[in-house]
Amino acid sequence: MPRFVKKPIEIDAIQWTGDNTKEILNFCSECFSYEKDDFAVLVINTLEGRMVASIGDYVIRGIKGEFYACKPDVFLLTYSEVTI
Repeated sequence: MPRFVKKPIEIDAIQWTGDNTKEILNFCSECFSYEKDDFAVLVINTLEGRMVASIGDYVIRGIKGEFYACKPDVFLLTYSEVTI
């Protein structure tokens, strides 16, 4: 069976802390938020439909400009910060 490795690409991402919703909305043109039961809810319109992000999730802008959420454990296993 053939094996493959993910191509190295740079992405833009911000972790949603619950306190930085305005920053997330400025970053993500496909996101919106609302309050439900005194909690902030972040919704991302992805290519596959609407996705609800949890506090701690990363909001990623992909290589085609699409947005989606990624759980922190998967994000940290998949991505490293670029330093210049």
